[in-house]
Amino acid sequence: MKTKDKDPLYIILRSKREATKFQILVGVAENQPSVRQQEIAEILGVTPQAVSEYIRELVDDEMVKSQGRGSYVITPKGVEWVINNAEALESYAKHITHDIVQQVAVWTAIADCNIRAGDKVGVYMKDGHIHASYKEQSASGIAIADTKSGMDLGVSDLVGIIELSYGLVHVCKVPRIQRGGSERVQPELLRNILEKVRFIGTCGIEADIAVKNTGLTPNTFFGSREGVIEAAIHGLESALVVVDEDFTDFLKRLEAVNLRYVIHDLIAP
Repeated sequence: MKTKDKDPLYIILRSKREATKFQILVGVAENQPSVRQQEIAEILGVTPQAVSEYIRELVDDEMVKSQGRGSYVITPKGVEWVINNAEALESYAKHITHDIVQQVAVWTAIADCNIRAGDKVGVYMKDGHIHASYKEQSASGIAIADTKSGMDLGVSDLVGIIELSYGLVHVCKVPRIQRGGSERVQPELLRNILEKVRFIGTCGIEADIAVKNTGLTPNTFFGSREGVIEAAIHGLESALVVVDEDFTDFLKRLEAVNLRYVIHDLIAP
């Protein structure tokens, strides 16, 4: 198993120096034995002196061999180093084009009306989901199939930026059972908060019961913290009713993803 320190891809992308070294070594191999340092410098946007220093290092590392003034050839060791890095870069490029770009080449949206294949549609965020219609939006794409209103629609060739504002997160603190549990929560206060939000998560049995005591039903219990964060990122005002011992960790998580939040202490006096 490769570590970050030994993975050629990690090294060459992390270090500008290693990337330049790779490019210069390729330049030597491409132009050997007459290596024109001025041309390599112009291509890479560095000074000829910098190229000269890199070549001296490559000679010291036995990746390049000098055959006299201005004459250099790449050694078997240098060839192996180039191949290893080139294979890593090729693998990374394939990962981007095949695993990432192709996944988002077609976006899924909810059709807000009957849409015909090949038509240009406006794409926007609504109620936490991507929607598409014939109205002009800040982002647009092409419908890939005839789709009825309310159904899932494939949109290709997306251009522009989908406008999105993060939702506010309400963090409602509930005491653990040792400190009174749901019995110490003011149901009316909690209900007034939750009626304003679009997504409710509960963390802890005490929190779950506190919400149910208000007559409302939480959207999620398992994975609730990440569910609330995901809902807020998609623009929904949301709430996590959480037991007090998990309260601080959740606030740190919100701050890590730069979400706005407001704290509600629900413990009755």
